[in-house]
Amino acid sequence: MATDAHTPTLAEYVSHHLENFGTSHQTKIVDFSIINLDTLFWSIFCGVLACIVMMVVAKRATSGTPSRMQSVVEVLVEMCDTQSKAQIHGDRRFIAPLALTIFVWISLMNSLDFLPVDLFGQIFAWTGLDSTITHHRVVPTSDLNGTIGMSLGVVLLMLYFGVKVKGFKGFFHELFAAPFGIALAPANFLLNCIEYVTKMISLGMRLWGNMYAGELLFLMIAMLGAYATFSIGGSLLFLGHVIAGAIWAIFHILIVFLQAFIFMILTLVYLGLAHEGH
Repeated sequence: MATDAHTPTLAEYVSHHLENFGTSHQTKIVDFSIINLDTLFWSIFCGVLACIVMMVVAKRATSGTPSRMQSVVEVLVEMCDTQSKAQIHGDRRFIAPLALTIFVWISLMNSLDFLPVDLFGQIFAWTGLDSTITHHRVVPTSDLNGTIGMSLGVVLLMLYFGVKVKGFKGFFHELFAAPFGIALAPANFLLNCIEYVTKMISLGMRLWGNMYAGELLFLMIAMLGAYATFSIGGSLLFLGHVIAGAIWAIFHILIVFLQAFIFMILTLVYLGLAHEGH
């Protein structure tokens, strides 16, 4: 958009920034027939970054006076361990680190929303890549494909722990016998399948909805700055752009970490249910 000679309308500006790389003129919010490469790239990038940071902090950990980074990680570890104890009654050697990884990973992905919305478009223009990369979305959690994929992973973990804790016989007996008894096995099976699908959709859409709305607000605020360049009252619009952007960014910090925490808690709740029988 940086190369446009005219000011785009709000609809043009927003729709341009909501299209993923390689999906120009995308009309669907979610389309599982395609792989959004920018979502995949930033998801992997944040995941690798989270693992590297925690690994470095763990290697440099000391029993003496901790560094600020070590103190932050220790607080997060204690929080995730406490929450996993409250939800999981059994072996937590995998689940507690999983909760920590989920919280840090989603927090990093959500935090990409604080980057200037036109930053990468300008970088691509400077490097001559704007003709190749015409669309690029940075925040993976504002893409429903990405959040549904994450929630699908949680459902697969539920199935895994259900079989691991109860065994194949116990798991499939519960799948067909709960909650109405084996006499109503078809109805029980259908109800349990709907429950798994509902959990997957609600978990993914809750995170996506909040981050998607936040992204839309950042885009609309950014348009104040764009219109300031082409209007007579540009200074007032630019001032409004700065004030509104700063206020929303401060408030959005709460949303970024709160949504990561909620996704982690719900993951622990669902895994806790997988450890228990009806």
